[in-house]
Amino acid sequence: MKRINNYSKKAQGMTFIEVLIALVIMVTGILGAVAMQATAKKGSFDAMQRSIASSLAQDIIEKMRSNDANPITAILPTYVGTYGGTDPGDPPVPACNTPGALCTSAQMVANDLYQWTQSLRGADTTADGQNVGGLINAIGCITESNNAVTITVSWQGRTRTQDGAANDANFATNTTCGTANDQRRQVHIQAFIF
Repeated sequence: MKRINNYSKKAQGMTFIEVLIALVIMVTGILGAVAMQATAKKGSFDAMQRSIASSLAQDIIEKMRSNDANPITAILPTYVGTYGGTDPGDPPVPACNTPGALCTSAQMVANDLYQWTQSLRGADTTADGQNVGGLINAIGCITESNNAVTITVSWQGRTRTQDGAANDANFATNTTCGTANDQRRQVHIQAFIF
């Protein structure tokens, strides 16, 4: 009987080493969850940037389609160029985004490109007078050939990988869109406008 009582007295509670081991396992799990959260946040930011770039490319395509030039082939070449790097200056006059404004096709092009440049620069969202919307160092490039339009939106990603224009044989004409480096990201969208 004496032996059983001695064993039960020794078996009470956890030893200090067991507590330390449990603590190390718990801290390792928490640090892993925090690291996973940080990685997910980076991936979410990159996905948001790609989504914005795709939306901006679709935006200018729809603006081109809505221009009522007759024939459209006469006005499409005036959209061709590189936009977003510098401030476009004062908005064109007349502003074709007000009800009742009668604008020519050329005036619509000027307004479309001004608004698109401002969107690329993030000027459509400001905080304390600073542009906070849009993409990081965004550049938009438009090329056109026989009503086939290619929109390329380049921006700077947060991490270094491979240049977004490298090894892209399908869009070789747009490798000059944006500054070439291992952080450049690109979205290409092609459309036929008639």
